[in-house]
Order: sequence, then structure tokens, then C-alpha cells
Amino acid sequence: MTDDRIEGVARAGLGRIQDAAGGLVGDPETQARGKLNQAAGRVQDAFGKAKNRVTDGLSAAGDYSQDTLEDLADIVRERPLTAVGVTLGVGVLLGLLIDRLGR
Repeated sequence: MTDDRIEGVARAGLGRIQDAAGGLVGDPETQARGKLNQAAGRVQDAFGKAKNRVTDGLSAAGDYSQDTLEDLADIVRERPLTAVGVTLGVGVLLGLLIDRLGR
């Protein structure tokens, strides 16, 4: 659990306590402050969850790209002439495409 999530859950809990205390003593201002803290805590917790998902996604993307790069390096080591031929072919195709777009 990230700091944002911990703070969000704690703030929402504090808000529930404030809301209940305000209701017990009949203080609408304390109740309102409690409801506000509950809402802010839920938002902060949701932000923390979203941040975790983005971080996890970026980590997975990094792992995938690293694996792909390693696979490509293995292919080049196993078949260097094929790799050079494919690279040359891609270069020629890109050159032709750029030439046609420039006209």
C-alpha cells in the first residue's frame, strides 16, 4: 500500500469519526468537516490505486521490452547474415517510402 493510499484511508477514517462525533454532540460543522475528510480520503485512496496501476503497467512494459530486446539479440547472434539482410531490406523500403513522400 502506497503512502497516498494509507493517508487516504486514514483521512477517510478520521472523517467518519468526526462525522459521528458531530452527530452525537449536535455540531453540524464538525459533521460537515467529517464528510469532507471522508470524501477527500476516498479521492486520495483512489489516486493511490491509480498510481499503483500506472507504476505496475510501466514496470510490465519495461520487462516486456527487455525480454523482446534479449530475444532479438539472440536471433542476431544465431543468424547474423539474416539479421543484416533484414536490416538492409527494411532500410531500402524506408528509403523508397521517404523518397515517394518527398515528391
